Order: sequence, then structure tokens, then C-alpha cells
Amino acid sequence: MNTKPFILLAVAGLALLGGCATEPGPYAAQDTTKYTVENTEKFVLLDKPTQASVTCTGLQEALLPDGRLDVVANVKNRENRRIEVQINCVFKDDQGFSTGDETPFRTLILDEYSTEAVHFTAMNTLAKKYTIRVRQAR
Repeated sequence: MNTKPFILLAVAGLALLGGCATEPGPYAAQDTTKYTVENTEKFVLLDKPTQASVTCTGLQEALLPDGRLDVVANVKNRENRRIEVQINCVFKDDQGFSTGDETPFRTLILDEYSTEAVHFTAMNTLAKKYTIRVRQAR
């Protein structure tokens, strides 16, 4: 029995299967809301428990006479229990980049179904936008 044709056929088959496949070039960046939510939204809930428990019923923005941005957020507890969260504000320029003016996280205690007004004021006149962030208390 002649095995030479069988070997040639096997090599040809492997060449076809393996081929000269090359990886495609660099991938284009994809914009997803999963990773840009803090850049595009004014009120962000940072973890699952706060997403179920907290909502924002209103935001009020004003410019103070000296040109600084002043923001008030109405934060509501959606549950029938007292909860404790932490909240802060990141002030941004008109292009959405941080101005370096970020308030420290502070504890906010919300009674059952209550709404609290939380006040933030920028330290400089560079702030034109902002993101208020809420997370579980640590």
C-alpha cells in the first residue's frame, strides 16, 4: 500500500484548515454607557444596594454671585427602612474634566421613604458641570 498520497492529502487538509489566518488590526474603541456613566450623568449610584434603595427626585443648579456653581440634590430613600449612604460631588469644567474640586464622601442617613436635600458648592469658578455620587456607607 502506497502511503505517499495519503500523507500529501493530510498535509494539504491541515494547510487548508490552519491556513494563513492573521489577526485583524487594532480594534476601534467602543463607547459604552457601562464605563462612561460617571462622565455623562449628573447623579450616579455606585453600587447595587444603592440602586435599589436610593433615587434622586430633583437637582437644582445655581451660579453664586462670585461665579461658583452651587448644587442641591434631593435624595430619596425608596425603602421602608432607615438606610445610611455616603454622598459626594465631583465638579467638572465645561468639557467634563474634573477641576480637582471633589468633595469628600459624607454620610447621609435617610429615614423610611424620606427625602433629604444635600447641598454642594464648588470651591472655584472653573466648575460648569458636576457628578453627584452615592454609595453604600462603609
